[in-house]
Amino acid sequence: MPQRVPARVGDPVDAIDTPALVLDLDAFERNLDRMAAASNGLRLRPHAKSHKCAEIARAQIARGAVGICCQKTDEAVAFVSAGIHDVLVTNEVVAPAKIERLVELAREATLGVLVDAATPILTLSNAAAAADVVVIDVGAHRCGVASGEVAVALAQEIAAAPGLRFRGLHAYHGAAQHLRAPEARTAAIAHAAALAGHARDLIEGAGLICAVVTGAGTGTWQHERDSGVWNELQPGSYVFMDADYARNTPGPHDVHFTQSLFVIASVMSVPSHERAIADAGLKAFSFDSGLPLVHGREGVEYARASDEHGVLALHRDAVPLALGDRVWLVPGHCDPTVNLYDWIVGYRAGHVESVWRIEARGALG
Repeated sequence: MPQRVPARVGDPVDAIDTPALVLDLDAFERNLDRMAAASNGLRLRPHAKSHKCAEIARAQIARGAVGICCQKTDEAVAFVSAGIHDVLVTNEVVAPAKIERLVELAREATLGVLVDAATPILTLSNAAAAADVVVIDVGAHRCGVASGEVAVALAQEIAAAPGLRFRGLHAYHGAAQHLRAPEARTAAIAHAAALAGHARDLIEGAGLICAVVTGAGTGTWQHERDSGVWNELQPGSYVFMDADYARNTPGPHDVHFTQSLFVIASVMSVPSHERAIADAGLKAFSFDSGLPLVHGREGVEYARASDEHGVLALHRDAVPLALGDRVWLVPGHCDPTVNLYDWIVGYRAGHVESVWRIEARGALG
């Protein structure tokens, strides 16, 4: 059952039905503008798995992004259906049913997909679905080939496969995004740049054109931008930010992005002056990166959660909470929290300005 629309354009923010996913449009637009200005002429292809929302993708493209990334074929379907026509699926696609979906999408949009093994190349070629990017392991130890030499062999197979076009390398160091110390992030991407640059050079030395080296995330994109290796950047969470990114110590020259995404919850019970219960629990947030933070209320902590309840602990000097009070909560991890909602409510100057559908919400396939 789709979630009820939590607000209407023009409503006061206090009238938004809770729990609701809300967006500070001023902060959001500053984040968009800062990334567009700071990309220094490199191609920007933001990762849409963070927001799953076509309106946000359109706002990014309007500011110069060449297209978007997504992680699942069903996400790609949702975005192409909404009119986004340049999509890179930053994942390996192996299942025949998923490849059939890519074939259909490739008739409507420019589509890229990753490979890190030879077998899917033949399947994709038979389907003539997409241009291909070889993914290399630059330190995350998730997917990806282990050496530049293997990358060359895969690139050659792609280039020789009917219906496919080799475009370049995908080099994303996910584990580096939340290294807390700036020096650790710098070192991790320097290592990744050496691996990606070596693979690129080997591919071009074999006579192929490696037109794109794509990757980067919100925690490290400035390092990839300045590396001389990457020419396309994929940050995603910068549009929203979250509590996990707030734990990173910024470097002296880091571009600052503002927290724009919140979950509004309502106080539904006040059992004591030290404890209040809000209507946003385990089903309202992703807890993989810890508990949400309480925004704008000194001395109030989100202490624990059950399915439908969030327990708020009040310090002795905190302003008491009353039934019906609103609390603004910063998610620990924005991407999977967004995936729990059908709507994102944009507000400005105390009133609802937009209500956007999260079209790719729940797109797991």
